[in-house]
Amino acid sequence: MKIAFVGCGYVFDIYMRTRWAYPEIEICGVFDRDEKRAAVVHAHYGFPLYPDLGTLLADARVEVVINLTNIASHFAVTKAALEAGKHVFTEKPITTDLAATRELFAIAEAQGRVLAAAPCNLHSDAVSTVWKAVSDGAIGRPVLIYAEMDDNPAHLMRMDKVQSPTGAPFPYAEEFQEGCTIEHIGYHLAWLCAMFGPAVGVTAFSKSLVPDKNTPVPLAPPDTPDFSVACLDFANGVAARITCSWVAPRDHSMRIIGDAGQLTVDNAFHDQSPVFLERFSGVSLAARKAYSARSQPLIGRRFGIGGMRLKLVRRWKSYAVEAERGVGSSLKHRFVSWLRRREVYAQDKILGIAEMGKAIAEGRTQPMPPDFLMHLNEITLLVQQAGPDGRTVKPQTSFTPLAMFGDIATGQPDYRASHRPTFLERRLGRVVQSLQRR
Repeated sequence: MKIAFVGCGYVFDIYMRTRWAYPEIEICGVFDRDEKRAAVVHAHYGFPLYPDLGTLLADARVEVVINLTNIASHFAVTKAALEAGKHVFTEKPITTDLAATRELFAIAEAQGRVLAAAPCNLHSDAVSTVWKAVSDGAIGRPVLIYAEMDDNPAHLMRMDKVQSPTGAPFPYAEEFQEGCTIEHIGYHLAWLCAMFGPAVGVTAFSKSLVPDKNTPVPLAPPDTPDFSVACLDFANGVAARITCSWVAPRDHSMRIIGDAGQLTVDNAFHDQSPVFLERFSGVSLAARKAYSARSQPLIGRRFGIGGMRLKLVRRWKSYAVEAERGVGSSLKHRFVSWLRRREVYAQDKILGIAEMGKAIAEGRTQPMPPDFLMHLNEITLLVQQAGPDGRTVKPQTSFTPLAMFGDIATGQPDYRASHRPTFLERRLGRVVQSLQRR
């Protein structure tokens, strides 16, 4: 598959971290309206440069345009690429206007082209493991989800000092002006809707809590919500609460709670984040009442609190996030890259492009089809625009529930059958019951 990038800003280097794992994808060239930035990318990676967007779109070799421009440019660039007969993979959100997003999908359909979008963490090992465990009945019937997307107090982080490995500044102004919900809620919505189907009700609240983000340039507008909370009612009866903020300390965790247990994932930004399965027992639930058992994992796990760590599902490109090549070679860069993958986050952003290309080549429906992406787009905007007065609405969009991807469903562990209670759970059941009686 032959592709070309439009936009070479901060996120471009994140895409490049796993490029080495995709020899089947050829990058024909890149374009950025900032000529100096484009020159840096050319010098570092060696990609040919297009002098303008028109030249890129006129290149007959290019099959897919990757739109990494700022959000305000998403619509225009995606529209131009589709009308030029190219498939498009765009960063999230597709647009910040539902009617505009609908127009883009209509153009794609009329042109016989594919419009796909980030995020692609739906394909990660961690999310795949959760999906398989839920399907196996490992937690019984899923009923409740808590999903966090707190990204640290922005006003204390000096994000204007952050740069990518090739010197692209972190786009702090756009991040803060668009808001934490627009930028980040999709990471949770993608897996939630894939596993549990369309949301039929949304109750949301959003507010600006810390207007002064300590930025060198004043924000416009200065009061975009830096906090949002949304409760989603899914058609299959599951309820979920998603929280986003630029105010609270970093927390990207996920808890999927069933009537017989729960799955926990520490970091939605890490494709191989550990996944723990806790099957509820009288012992583990009683032990949770004890402070030491809750606060000391070495004690708590003996009673079943937190559960057992699951062997992750492995997919066709799982190895991509386990190394980084071609972005930086200095000792400092290699150390920071290793530390980031181990402790902070690891995302394979090329994976979404590759999954799109596989579906096109095989003539099958996209993993995240248009009606699915429209639904994610609408819910994102509903939550972002809820405001301090809040709102309860029924989404206009819906989609046919997705089937679990075939390579997850077959050839993987049965997480329910392989679970074993701890020694103390097996031995203390009657003791706990006797202690609870008068």
